[in-house]
Amino acid sequence: MKPLLTCFILCLIAAHLHAEPANPANQEAFKKYWYSGLAELTRYELQQNRYNETRPGNAVLIFVTEDFLTDKHVKHEFGDDPSESTLKLNFTREFVTGLYPYHLMTSIFTPINPKRPHTFKVTSSAQEWCGHTFFQLNHQDGQFQGILRSYFQREGDQNFTLKDALLEDEIWTKIRLTPDHLPTGEIEIIPGAQYLRFTHRPVAVQSATATLKTKTDPELSSKKLNIYHIEYKDMPRTLSITFEAPFPHLIVAWEESYAQRRNKNWVTTTAQKTHTIQLDYWRRNAVADSVYRTQLGLK
Repeated sequence: MKPLLTCFILCLIAAHLHAEPANPANQEAFKKYWYSGLAELTRYELQQNRYNETRPGNAVLIFVTEDFLTDKHVKHEFGDDPSESTLKLNFTREFVTGLYPYHLMTSIFTPINPKRPHTFKVTSSAQEWCGHTFFQLNHQDGQFQGILRSYFQREGDQNFTLKDALLEDEIWTKIRLTPDHLPTGEIEIIPGAQYLRFTHRPVAVQSATATLKTKTDPELSSKKLNIYHIEYKDMPRTLSITFEAPFPHLIVAWEESYAQRRNKNWVTTTAQKTHTIQLDYWRRNAVADSVYRTQLGLK
């Protein structure tokens, strides 16, 4: 390969690696906040409805930038394979239903480059004492390649494809990157992985209506707030995510409601922010580092 061509390709890769979103409020503030070498950890007081009762619990949103291999769809740790900078979200929920606990975690890898409209990858797992499930979507060749591995007989092992559509799971990362670009009006959307696990609905593209409105609520934040609301058309589900309008667009609360498949009764789950810290948590694994759990509001 000619040196000039090699240099051009390497420059393109470098530009993609640390590309910024289209219109953040302040580019320098964006770089300082998201490329500081720290993750943002936010704990929410969770009121999770499960089995017709509301269960207290913890939800944690862990946002961090991470280089991502675009061919292998894994974290870039070594080698020269093509990679891009992503905003990764690890979204966890923990709550107890009577005797036994639930643990759910969803990971979303969304490119920071605004010229990349699709999230690269979503994985989600759910564990409780009856068993566990694993779900994954990869955006490849203009569509989503999906797998589901479940201990439930009627789900079992599945491999499937879905056409391009907005992922409910990527809304959380898009809010943090370019909330002004959130789609409104009539949209096509793939429901969130954790909702699909709770309801055991088949994975499919759905029609919905999305709105973006402003509000103020001193109990949630002293800053102006935006609410992104989704109402599904062909299945009984709504989702509202409330976030601060100014950068870095911190998510302060959400509410999700849906009708149960058996009795058609509507149930609602809510979450409200209690603590936020920025920390290189992957280095805080000594016994003495448990003090950070207190700082994050976890007991």
